[in-house]
Amino acid sequence: MRERVISTLAAILCVLCAAPSHAEPVKAEIAPDGTVTVPSFKLPPSIYLSDAAKKALPRKAEDDGGTWWAQTASQHKAAEVRARIVKDSASHVAKLRDTYSVRIEETTIAGIHAYRVIPAHSRPGTILINLPGGGFLLGNAGGNGLMESIPVAGLSRIEVISIDYRQAPEATFPAASEDVAGVYRQLLKRYRPRGIGIFGCSAGGLLTAQSLAWFEEEHLPMPGAAGIFCASADARWGGDSWNWQKPLEGFATAPSLDERFYYGNHDLSDPLISPIESPKILSRFPPTLLITATRAAELSSAVTTHRLLVKAGVDADLNVWDGLGHGFFYDSDLPESREAFQVMTNFFVKHLH
Repeated sequence: MRERVISTLAAILCVLCAAPSHAEPVKAEIAPDGTVTVPSFKLPPSIYLSDAAKKALPRKAEDDGGTWWAQTASQHKAAEVRARIVKDSASHVAKLRDTYSVRIEETTIAGIHAYRVIPAHSRPGTILINLPGGGFLLGNAGGNGLMESIPVAGLSRIEVISIDYRQAPEATFPAASEDVAGVYRQLLKRYRPRGIGIFGCSAGGLLTAQSLAWFEEEHLPMPGAAGIFCASADARWGGDSWNWQKPLEGFATAPSLDERFYYGNHDLSDPLISPIESPKILSRFPPTLLITATRAAELSSAVTTHRLLVKAGVDADLNVWDGLGHGFFYDSDLPESREAFQVMTNFFVKHLH
């Protein structure tokens, strides 16, 4: 009897060992040049996200492969879309204004239309220039710019000027850099360089880097601090994350460079467009804060920008939020967004004098 039981158990063990406990995993294909074809896989929400951020994650993938951007630029609808963005964001801007107790004034500086975001009891001798995001096509101070500027102004007690720099399709490079330099020159008449900071998100973050390169070209003194948010110092948006970002959002189309309409035929490796290409220019950067997230297209180029800034001897900080995407802090109600705004505030308060 005992021998029969042992024999039966041995037979069962042999079957268990011989049969796989799960389906054979699909192997990735690796080409001779190292390109990997990644098989389909499931990507759950990050365990580090707040409950609010998990609820805010997209539930439906919608992507036209960049067609909408091309049509908006080629059919000269950009101005109409910018105006609609301002109108659609008005209630959110009003909520932010009340939440952070700031005053907003429309103005013109160096011939550039702008908005002043004025906090109560502003810190004397300091000011920030905001460069709104929008792919160098849809950036506007009255919408995107105010959403970026109000929390920073309210928390830091530093006045922020958000400007409507020239962009496509009305203008091409270096129009935006020239506009930023014009505003900066005007502010230098009233403020010391160390009291001026400059920042932006997405295209505005990239323009921040381009503006610093332009200041160097024009022999202007560097500002006291810079914030490159949701972007990098590389107009090519290269690296691993540029290729994996769309699949992580559920899209099957290849990434497209929305800023291409602004650059025209200019070489994107020009250091005035991609300062990351010039160690000399990077070495002149002021203290710089970079903010990105692990599901954002700019992650790789932002990390590389930070590494090269540190290599060049620049005081550079990098903050990366796990599980979030490009420009995540536009949803200002997320705990992660409030944390990001506080990081920005602490940085500018520390470095502007």
